[in-house]
Amino acid sequence: MKPQSSPGVVRLKAMIRAQERAQFPRLLAASVTGALVSAGAVALLGVSGWFITAAALAGAAGPAAAHVFNYLVPSAVIRFLAIVRTASRYGERVTGHEAALKALAALRPQLFDGLARGPTTRALSLAGGEASARLVQDVDAVQDRFVRLSAPWSAGAGLLMGMVMASLAGWRAALAVALSALVSVALGVVLGRRLAEPAGRLQEAMGDFKTDFAAMSAAAPELQAYGMKDWAVDRLARQGGAVEAAAEALARAGGWLMAGQTLSMALGVMGAALAGGSASPALTALAMLAAVATVESAGNLLNALRQNGAVAVAVQRLGELLDGEAPIATSAAEPALRLSSADLRLAPPQRLAVVGRSGAGKTTLIERMMHLRAPVPGEVAFADVDSAGLSPDTVRSLFAYAPQQAVLMAGTVRENLRLAAPSADDDQLWAVLEDAGLTDRIRAAPGGLDAPLGENGARLSGGERRRLGLARAYLRPAPWLVLDEPTEGLDAATEAKVLDRLAQRLQRTGQGLILVSHRPAPLALCDQTLTVSGIAPDGHVQARIGPLRAVA
Repeated sequence: MKPQSSPGVVRLKAMIRAQERAQFPRLLAASVTGALVSAGAVALLGVSGWFITAAALAGAAGPAAAHVFNYLVPSAVIRFLAIVRTASRYGERVTGHEAALKALAALRPQLFDGLARGPTTRALSLAGGEASARLVQDVDAVQDRFVRLSAPWSAGAGLLMGMVMASLAGWRAALAVALSALVSVALGVVLGRRLAEPAGRLQEAMGDFKTDFAAMSAAAPELQAYGMKDWAVDRLARQGGAVEAAAEALARAGGWLMAGQTLSMALGVMGAALAGGSASPALTALAMLAAVATVESAGNLLNALRQNGAVAVAVQRLGELLDGEAPIATSAAEPALRLSSADLRLAPPQRLAVVGRSGAGKTTLIERMMHLRAPVPGEVAFADVDSAGLSPDTVRSLFAYAPQQAVLMAGTVRENLRLAAPSADDDQLWAVLEDAGLTDRIRAAPGGLDAPLGENGARLSGGERRRLGLARAYLRPAPWLVLDEPTEGLDAATEAKVLDRLAQRLQRTGQGLILVSHRPAPLALCDQTLTVSGIAPDGHVQARIGPLRAVA
């Protein structure tokens, strides 16, 4: 019994069908030109075979026969067919790939959006290499589906033209050509189903390899320091071996598919030769070459069948990214929040310090509050509306966040800052850099705001990366500013400067502050303290309100 498709797979298939409708004019043009390519190729090879054979026979018959042989018309037909085939091939490639690329340009953002909007547990459990494999390799497999949509029309036109050409040598020759093409397609269907399993293994193995490679690259200094380089190389070699084994299995199955096509071609040539025995040698040669060209014209269809396994696996894996989307909010969330376990009510411009021992659940609490982790029902509410019933987008719009380990793109300073505000101008960028104490450092860098940062900000020190993450949070206009260990790793003088500018910024903007820190200087900015002591058996974070403090 065929397994039932998940809601995500059903939704993805609907998205693909919507793109097929949107790209219908281009796909139609690709199908028409593809049909012309196959028809022109079959006719070209058949006419060429007839012409060469007839010319050879005329020459062998003597000067008189050669003199009356009409070579001008066949030559003109051959040139015309060559032009039709070449022009149609160009048109098919342009229109088919244009349709695929435009469909891909629409699908990939929708998939990323589905991943971002879905349950946070799924995003957190998806390793970087696996996410890359799905959003790159699997989407590319779906792209191939769009490119191959013209394949049935191409194969059908080739079959029709092949039968027409072979029929000049008799109906039996035409039947032989048709049977050879049908055998080729039937073998392709049977063998194409066998390709699904190695295609799936290849995509999964590639995701595992990318994940391990990224992890080993990030941990390269530690691996060197602890003498674990050989272990890392062996681990990657095993992962690479799994990728190679899956690729070999896929190539082997593809080889059987090509062998089946070659066998079908041989059968077609033999059948056309035997069936056209009573016709002239030139027409028999025409039928034999028509059989070759007809089976070849089914090549795109066979390639599509060969890719069906990879496409089916890709659709399944991509569909999982769209499963279980978070509920949709019925109204906008209010910035006033309530934490039930501590009976805490808070609204901007109030400032809350979240403290507690390491591992008690401070970061877990604020990430649940912002829907960066799955919220626990009844733990946090916004204006008495349970956070668990609101969509992630609704809740996240209330917060500007600088995490303990800010992730930076391998781009420029400007590109990293504009993640928080894509339309921010340079004056705004310099202003937040000033508040984070980074202006002098960035002005001194070659390129200024266009200075490249390297992989995850490799060209900055740890403290500079932290302050750039802080500047990015400042750029987002949100009611709450959430800072997790914002001054960790900074010297005392830099910390004092950053905190002084933070206090001025809060006074100027009226933002509320939720701050996690173990250092006394940042905590002095806050007027309330929430002490986190752990996570209860029911999953709620245990916390209590501390004494009031004077606002810095």
